[in-house]
Amino acid sequence: MKLNCHCGAVEAEINATVNELAKIVRCNCSICKRKNATMGMVKNEDFKVTKGQDKLKIYQYHTKVANHYFCTECGIYTHHNPRSAPAMTGFNLGCVDEVKVEDLKEVAFFDGLNHPMDQEK
Repeated sequence: MKLNCHCGAVEAEINATVNELAKIVRCNCSICKRKNATMGMVKNEDFKVTKGQDKLKIYQYHTKVANHYFCTECGIYTHHNPRSAPAMTGFNLGCVDEVKVEDLKEVAFFDGLNHPMDQEK
């Protein structure tokens, strides 16, 4: 699959089909709630930025472990590396032209608002 931001400055190759994704998820953490993206998950080695690495900006917050990437030209969230699964890359399925997000049936919910890594031990 091929991912591209809105303006086309950032592109990535995803070595998986929609049916092969490790997970399709929506999250309610403070950033995901605001970006309202449906995200696919693949192993880091199955996601490669092929154009526009210099156009990406990293955003970190809270524990500063997760990396959230956005295009500096159009502002679109393209992908992230979650703190709960650092070997994985989550990406914006809305940036994959061949995917109709509204037709996805198996979308898991992740309760990032109550992230297990934030709970007192």
